[in-house]
Amino acid sequence: MKKDEIWWRPSLLMFARLSSWIVVPVLVGTFLGNWLDTKYGTEPWLFLASVGTAFAISLFGLIRNVLEEYKRIEKENKK
Repeated sequence: MKKDEIWWRPSLLMFARLSSWIVVPVLVGTFLGNWLDTKYGTEPWLFLASVGTAFAISLFGLIRNVLEEYKRIEKENKK
């Protein structure tokens, strides 16, 4: 970390990045599933499938970002 950088900025950026991986896919899956169920009359099956898929995407994104952050922290600590 640079001397002139604000100490809490990296934490806030990581929080925002991880929070977006939770919120965005689930919101997209909710609206997409609702629209598909309305269009094809399959309530609630396409809604549940799209929300489940969005949840899986969220988990994948969270795990990937956390592992990247962990590697970055390990690399900084070795210096």
